[in-house]
Amino acid sequence: MGQSKNTGVSSVNALDAYKEMWEIRIFEEAIQTLFDEGKMYGTMHLCIGQEATAVGGAGLLRKDDWMLSTHRNHGHAIAKGTDRRAMFAEMLGKKTGTNGGKGGSMHIADLDVGNLGSNGIVGGNFPIAAGAALSAQMNHTDQVVLCYAGDGATNEGSFHEALNLASIWQLPVIYLIENNQYGMSSAIERMTNVERLSERGKSYGIESVTIDGNDIFEVHQAVGDAVEKARKGGGPTLIEAITYRYKGHSKSDKLLYRSEEECQYWMENHDPILRLEHYLLKEKLAEKPELEALVSVIRKETEEMIQSVFADPDPSVEELWTNVYQEGGKA
Repeated sequence: MGQSKNTGVSSVNALDAYKEMWEIRIFEEAIQTLFDEGKMYGTMHLCIGQEATAVGGAGLLRKDDWMLSTHRNHGHAIAKGTDRRAMFAEMLGKKTGTNGGKGGSMHIADLDVGNLGSNGIVGGNFPIAAGAALSAQMNHTDQVVLCYAGDGATNEGSFHEALNLASIWQLPVIYLIENNQYGMSSAIERMTNVERLSERGKSYGIESVTIDGNDIFEVHQAVGDAVEKARKGGGPTLIEAITYRYKGHSKSDKLLYRSEEECQYWMENHDPILRLEHYLLKEKLAEKPELEALVSVIRKETEEMIQSVFADPDPSVEELWTNVYQEGGKA
């Protein structure tokens, strides 16, 4: 099993991080089941196996800092503070959802906690993040922006345009690239001709690093350093986090492009939750029964959330037209 290096998370926070990573994984296992049972519609993109980049990244931000996510967004949203029950309600089409039940899995947003939302357009959040960072800079606040993206998105023109602007204007933005080895069904080495995606950030004069994205401590350290630098006016950072998604690109993916052995290797040797669990037990910060009880409580809480959401009201027909056009504004 891979070892975690405790370089940026306190022992107390390590247990909190363990709990939050399990909240994310159990949340996603639950929506997978709901989709399989035909109780949830649309599509979804799971981040099971990538929990460390969410908790070690978005979990570091202040409430007034901003975060932008991708279509693989559930972990990021939970780590930034978006309520899990409201997320279940959103995906089940309930009025109590984060977007009134009209956005679904791919468009969860929660402005109250600085979650500027997910984006169904690959690479669509890069320029939005630059714009949010520019507003913080112009308003002379010390807010920072964390923008998540997948490896495939770095081939989009919006990535290069946004990085160029972030660099020349020294914007307080961190671009965190979750390199989970595959852009949809294409291996990253077939789509790019650079050894590390972080090299692309360096070409724009942006401080860039490649890290182990399944090591919560390493993610925490890298993002923490980038946040501190941006908050002090030091400009942008690009972080490439090497990770792996256990599930398919979306719920319809049959995973014909990779072997079961490859996935099993990552699950057995690099799972972010198991690595943190190993650290907690090794350092005697928790006992195995304590951790098992914690996971059991999260599973029970999650099931109770889902059952209660089914009783929530659906949006009315009239609400179909709300939040579509700007009200009170001029054409």
